[in-house]
Amino acid sequence: MTKFILRYVIIGMFGCIHWVSGQSDASGLGKVPKEITLQELEDRLIDEAFEWFNNKEYDRAYKRAHELRKSLKTEKAASNSLLLLAYHFRNQTLIDSSNFYVKEALKYNHIGTDSTKAKFRSTAYSILGTNYKNQGLFEEGRKWHLKGIEEAQKYNEENLHYTNTHGLALNYSEAGEYGKALELFKECITYEDDEEIVFGSYINIGMIYSGLEDYETAEKYLQKGRELSQQKNNQSALAVILLNQGVNAQTQGHHDRAIELYEETVEVSSKINLRRIELIGRMNIGSVFSEMGNNKDAELIYSLALYHAREMGLFDQQLNILDNLKEIAIDQGNYKNALHHLSKYFEVKDSIVKLQKVKEINELEVRYETLKKEKEIKILKIQNSNRDLKVKNQQEAIKNLKLEQEIEKKETENQILAFENASEKRVNEINLLKKNQELQELNLARQKTIKNIILYSFLIILIPIIGLLAIYYQKLQTQSELNVKEKEVNQQKIASLLKDQELEVIKASVEGQDKERKRIAQELHDSIGGNLAAIKLQLNSPQVKDKSYRNGINHQIDETYQQVRSLSHNLIPKKFKKNNFCDVIEEYLSKISNASNIELSIAVYPRKEIDHLSEKLHVEIFKIIQELITNTIKHAQASQVELHINLGENYDLNIIFEDNGVGFNTEKQKNGLGFSNIKSRLKDISGILYIDSRPNRGTVINIEIQTQSSQKKQEQKLVNP
Repeated sequence: MTKFILRYVIIGMFGCIHWVSGQSDASGLGKVPKEITLQELEDRLIDEAFEWFNNKEYDRAYKRAHELRKSLKTEKAASNSLLLLAYHFRNQTLIDSSNFYVKEALKYNHIGTDSTKAKFRSTAYSILGTNYKNQGLFEEGRKWHLKGIEEAQKYNEENLHYTNTHGLALNYSEAGEYGKALELFKECITYEDDEEIVFGSYINIGMIYSGLEDYETAEKYLQKGRELSQQKNNQSALAVILLNQGVNAQTQGHHDRAIELYEETVEVSSKINLRRIELIGRMNIGSVFSEMGNNKDAELIYSLALYHAREMGLFDQQLNILDNLKEIAIDQGNYKNALHHLSKYFEVKDSIVKLQKVKEINELEVRYETLKKEKEIKILKIQNSNRDLKVKNQQEAIKNLKLEQEIEKKETENQILAFENASEKRVNEINLLKKNQELQELNLARQKTIKNIILYSFLIILIPIIGLLAIYYQKLQTQSELNVKEKEVNQQKIASLLKDQELEVIKASVEGQDKERKRIAQELHDSIGGNLAAIKLQLNSPQVKDKSYRNGINHQIDETYQQVRSLSHNLIPKKFKKNNFCDVIEEYLSKISNASNIELSIAVYPRKEIDHLSEKLHVEIFKIIQELITNTIKHAQASQVELHINLGENYDLNIIFEDNGVGFNTEKQKNGLGFSNIKSRLKDISGILYIDSRPNRGTVINIEIQTQSSQKKQEQKLVNP
């Protein structure tokens, strides 16, 4: 059954950020004095945005910084707005954008006093160090943190010194350099002016020792952090520490203690509305019940956690919970429920994909509608300006008519007729102007209709294109999943072939041993057995008192002795007669390594003295090593085997055989047939066998043999104390 333990790893736990600004009080922005300078005003606006960021009002802070960046006049405020944008994109894990804004901010490095510039650089270098660490570029990240520490030390900026030191410690921890990380975290513990750095250091130290399986030390530091968080009444840190203590207890198999700590985590998180940590605590309680075999309570806890995960919209946690509920149902034999949970699992996955697609489509629609509205606004502005011009022209025309009428009234009666003709002419011209105006309006309406048709056509074409792209994306995903499954099947086939090859090697070795045993048995029966039977009959004969008869018996006894001696010499492998013992062992291991997927290595010291040991001892050691390798291939599922053969100063031979396989319970399997054979051989050569193995931890075999030289040396000590 699949089980998991969720650790709430603290990476840069402290949330407050440090910036370079001349003002620290942003609370009085509503009461700005009339004499305030532009520099002071812009500093206050930036300070307020930083305060929002520290209070986790990230969107509000980003909006303010983005707007101010376009309107700020002073370089100091502009550099701080860039730094705030860098912090924002770092939180969004948009590393390239964050690095861009940091480097833009550093272009203003010439502003302010030397201490202000050093503080600004130390802050910027801290962001760069964290960004490169998050990208996995540990060396680059360390470089910037070290530069940040150097800048902070110039003017004794303690807060920035420990901020960069904490970031450097996290870098070493993620890179697996735990010794350096522990040294720096322990230094950060001494800095009492920033609670978050101290709490983060205690928790990270506990996490490192827990990863090193030094649970006692891990618990010691986590307990110190817990006491400090209770003393400072920092409930957020307390919740995280309780969760990590629970994980340590669960890892060590202390299930009751783990449940108690997880329940405390849930209680504290619930009070301060840390819903994500509360959910992790509940899920870990379920994992403990599952480990204890209490599937009923585990199912209940997981179901409650699933409800909260859905309420918070946490899709990853939903997937984990549904997977565990499926495994519990399988353990209970309730395959209907298992199928139900599996279908819900895939529904959540489909929901994630659909939400991503809907989000993309909504973004496209918003962009399209925005562009459309902008164009309509531009058209309306143009139409309004044209109407204003027409109204002005008409007003001027009316004024001109009034002036002409006043002039015409003063003219003589003879000019009345001319005035009427002119008036009619004017009326005709006005009518023509109206008709032209109507034509222009019709043209504008026609152009607007054409534009609308084009826009709607574009929209109609765009929607099928988006649908086709979505279908194509689904096909790509399906093809990718098929490729992954094919790769897994191929790997399984390769593993099966390698296993078959290993079994063939073992089978051939066993068959060879069987043939050798049959040959020895036949030899003993046909030659030595027959001779002994003949000697027995002759000894029972009455002629045994005859000297020549006894000489014949003695000759037959000598012949039998020679046959036994010849047979014993034939049992010694020919390789030991022609080659050195260490070369034979290395050649044997090389062949086994080439025929299997096991990486075999050997270390012999001193080689020359070991080669000069007795042939009997060489044969027994070779058979013991064969038995150990056979057991490893059959049972251990190991990928690496190390063999060390050492001859000590007292001529005691020490053999260490170590593999990285699945291990076993020594109490249950130490008297198996393979180990019985090895112990039997060791008994004949004064050897002792030690076994150190645990499930999932590999196996270490330690053999100590007293050679003839060491036995003689001990006898001399007893004679001459």
